[in-house]
Order: sequence, then structure tokens, then C-alpha cells
Amino acid sequence: MRPLAHRDFRMLFGAVVLSIFGAGMWAVVMVYTVIDAGGGPVELSVVAAANAIGLLVCAIPGGIAADRIPRRLLLRVVELLNLLAITSIAVAGTLGAVTVPHLAFVAFMLGAGAGFFFPAYSAILPRILPPAQLLAANGLEGAIRPALQQAAGPAAAGIIVAAVLAPAHAAWGVVAAHALALVLLLFVRPEPPAAAGEEHEAPEGVRGVLHDLREAVGFTVRTPWLLWTLLFATGWVLVFLGPEEVLLPFVTRERIGEDPRLFGFLLAIYGIGGVAGSIVVSSMKLPRRYLTVMIGVWGVSTLPFAVVGITHQYWVMALCLFLVGFGFSYGNVIWGTLLQRRVPRHMLGRISSLDFFVSLALMPLSMALAGPLAEVVPIEVIFIAAGVIPLILGVVAYLVAGMSKDEIAHPLDR
Repeated sequence: MRPLAHRDFRMLFGAVVLSIFGAGMWAVVMVYTVIDAGGGPVELSVVAAANAIGLLVCAIPGGIAADRIPRRLLLRVVELLNLLAITSIAVAGTLGAVTVPHLAFVAFMLGAGAGFFFPAYSAILPRILPPAQLLAANGLEGAIRPALQQAAGPAAAGIIVAAVLAPAHAAWGVVAAHALALVLLLFVRPEPPAAAGEEHEAPEGVRGVLHDLREAVGFTVRTPWLLWTLLFATGWVLVFLGPEEVLLPFVTRERIGEDPRLFGFLLAIYGIGGVAGSIVVSSMKLPRRYLTVMIGVWGVSTLPFAVVGITHQYWVMALCLFLVGFGFSYGNVIWGTLLQRRVPRHMLGRISSLDFFVSLALMPLSMALAGPLAEVVPIEVIFIAAGVIPLILGVVAYLVAGMSKDEIAHPLDR
């Protein structure tokens, strides 16, 4: 909790909490507003795809902007645009004039906003917190994200949707969350001036943008631990996310029961594991062998997922998903801290956005492949592969990048 002693971090973190809570509410409001507007699965897919496209398209530009524009200003502008977008849905809902194209446009805007918001958030933290407190700060964010976005936000939205005349009326709750977030951002003070050697000098216009992108890609390629961690993450997304997002619901239904609450509880357990992992890692010092711990935890934590595809016991599935969530968030907190401590500040926004982009780029492909693959390959084999391959990829990345020598040469425990 030490980072909360800093006034600017309290304001910033409060805004992030409200923004994430609003995103969790929007996920439910969006679904029922699409249905209320006469839409079905196709229309819902269009709106969801618009959000994903906005996020994917704006991830890299968001990182470039975070290194060129004052982060405080960028966060305020994004939050203001989010507020205006959601307010347009709330007003249209009050007038009974919500349409699916309108919802798709707002979903795109919110996705684009996330593409700009989180690189700026990641880049501003090292400017307002001492290095020793970054792990705790990232742990706080890692703990509240699943708790609010996957649990509290959707639950609150469900209650509001059930209580109002039309689902779009519940958008006023999302409006309130983003309005309060914007107010808190207004109280974040200007960042301290950059130290000597940290200034970002680059050409203006298109040449400048291309220069920034080349610089970030060049730094990534020349930095083995960074490059191979991103490659590992790409492979992890490809082999793991599809089975988790697409096949797990059907496995639960066929082996445990058709009650939707059974699957919902599994997702909640997965999220609780993530909260626990974030809290545990952030309560300790950064490990001396930080790369070994990060890659090791990520690789080992997917092994229980192989059991999920084999077992018919509900409690075993729940325990395994808790362990997967725990390890995923544990490694993520270390990863975010490494970016903030080992990447030059003047390109932290761009590197964070590259990480963001890589994490998203193969997600649609993984989900698209999972269903057809299950038609020709036994489910058990797919889950075993999804559980074991990340460990193999982690070992390869660790050895090829020489992570053991790298972490010894670059201690972060002092």
C-alpha cells in the first residue's frame, strides 16, 4: 500500500479503478442494449468486434502518443472522450433512439481509448513513484482489474439493468464512473521535468512518428530479454487463449452441467486467483532472479490447464483455474515492473504499446482456430497442448535470450 502514500498516485489510481469499474459495467450494458435494440448474435459480434478493432488499431499510436504528449493531458483527453461516448448512449437510451451502428461506434471509441490510456498510465508511473514502489503499484492494479472488470462491474450493471425500464438507461451508471474518473485526473499534478538524458528528441509529423516506431522496434530487437518475452507471449496467446475462451464453456457444460452459474463460478475463481497472485507478488520485494521467476511462473502456471481438459470433477477444475489465474497475474506484475525499470523512460509508452499489441494480435486467430480444431482433435489433447506448450516456449525463450546472465548483470534489488 506504500504507493498510496503519494497524492498523485492516489488520484491516478482512483481514476483507473473507476475506469475499470465502468468497463466492467459497460460489458453487461452493451449486451442487453444490443438485444433491446433488436439485435441478435450477429449484431452483438459486430459491436464486440468494433471494440477489439479500436483497441488493436490504436495500441501502437497510443504508445507513440504517450512518449510525445504529456501523459497527464493524454489521460484526461481519453477519459473525456470516453465520457462523451458513453453519455451519447445514455441520452439516446433516454430518448429511445439507440441503434446498433451507434453502439458499434461507441464500442470502437472505447477500445481506441483503452489503446491510448494504458500505455500512458504505464509510462507515467515511473515519473510519480520511486522505483522501489513500482512493483507494489502494478500489483494493486493487477489485483483490482479482475475484481472490478470481471466481478463488481458486471454485477452492478446487472442489478441496474434489472431495475430500469430500458438497458440503455443503465449507461448512466457508466457515465457516473467515467465522470468521477475525469474529476480525479484533474487533480493529478504536472509530471516532474525529465532528467538529463531522458528528453525525447524526434522529428515532427509523419517522419517523427516513423522515427519513434523504428526506435522502439530497434530497441526491442536489440534487447534479448524483451524480444524473447514478447515472442513467448505471442506463442502463449496463440495456444492458450482460444481453448480458454472458446472451449472451456463447452467442456464445463458437457462434463459438469448446463447451469450457467457453474461456468460463471469458474470464471470467478480464475479471477480470484489473479487477485491473489497480484497481491502476493506485490507484497514482496522484486525477486533477485526476476526473469527466471517471471518466465518460470508463467510457464508452470499453465500446466494445471491440461488437467482441466481431462477431469470430470468440478472442484478440480476450479482449483486448476485458480492456479492458472494466480500464476498469470503473478508474472504480469513482474513484467509490468520490468518494463518501467529497464526500458528508457522516453520510449516506455511505445514499448508498453508493443506489448499490448502483441498480446492482442493473435487473440482473434487463436479463438478462430479453437472451434474447428476441436472438430478433428480430441478436447483432451487440445487442453494438454495448451497447458504444456507454454512451458516449452518459456524454456526456449529463457535459454535463447540468456536471461539468467542478463538478470545477474542488471540487478534491480537495490
